Amino acid sequence: MKTRKLGLSDIEVAPLAFGGNVFGWTVNETESFPLLDKFVEHGFNLIDTADVYSAWAPGNHGGESELIIGKWLKRSGKRDKVIIATKVGMEMGAGKKGLSKRYIISAVEDSLKRLQIDYIDLYQSHRDDPQTPIEETLSAYDELIKAGKVRYVGASNFSVSRLQESLDIAKAHSLPCYITLQPQYNLYDREDYEANYAEFCVKNNIGVISYYSLASGFLTGKYRSEADLSKSGRGAGVKSYLTPKGMEILSKIDILAKEYNSTPAQISLAWLMSRPAITAPIASATKISQLEDIMKAVNLQLNQASLDLLNNNKYNVFS
Repeated sequence: MKTRKLGLSDIEVAPLAFGGNVFGWTVNETESFPLLDKFVEHGFNLIDTADVYSAWAPGNHGGESELIIGKWLKRSGKRDKVIIATKVGMEMGAGKKGLSKRYIISAVEDSLKRLQIDYIDLYQSHRDDPQTPIEETLSAYDELIKAGKVRYVGASNFSVSRLQESLDIAKAHSLPCYITLQPQYNLYDREDYEANYAEFCVKNNIGVISYYSLASGFLTGKYRSEADLSKSGRGAGVKSYLTPKGMEILSKIDILAKEYNSTPAQISLAWLMSRPAITAPIASATKISQLEDIMKAVNLQLNQASLDLLNNNKYNVFS
């Protein structure tokens, strides 16, 4: 499998990341291990999670995903086979949030303990913290990198202006710079990334690890009416995609899925992998069959006519 360099780092990753948000939510510990085993067995290596995953599930408090991944790493002995990306900044309890140096230095220890590892390959600011000076945040990351607890840092949910400011401050003060960005980006949600981020990321060699790559499952073709929303625990998050725009996108995906003898999920991910600066879209799976489906996307090369069909529609002016 052809790998891609993660931004300006020396890390090589397969062009698809496993989204760990499902661990401890729609996938329990016992079900998670075979999924991770299968993912790595097929040559994939990037696993993305966050300290806050999956606090939204009933009875959870955050940290569940990291705990499951940590137990799998311990049991499998595959730490050297994977790139672990996690995040910091979302609320983990009273007073436990943000990007202050004090909090980051504390939170990384909690993540390392849950993951049962000595270092994190990619530690990401989960969202911007306007209350904390950028230099303070980057200084915390500098300390962690020098201590060998973090290799590289990335950002998620940052505006372009704050990303640029972060890069400028990092350069001016010889501090670590963000090498990756996690934006929401898929065939339906295109406008924000393409209008504001795509050119910036290419220009600055920032690796893009897109989330909601399958629009909460909508782009798999599983949900085509409100009656389908009860098919999974994530169905409620798909309702907003059941629009004329969504139906047009699905109709084009269906045409190509038939033409390439593939599936809607594979077409959607193959399109993402073809986009400028996209290093590895993040996708989740709750069953082995789903995982085997999305992994096949890396072998699917869409021709220009197919890309044009997907790129051009009356609801989106970008291509």
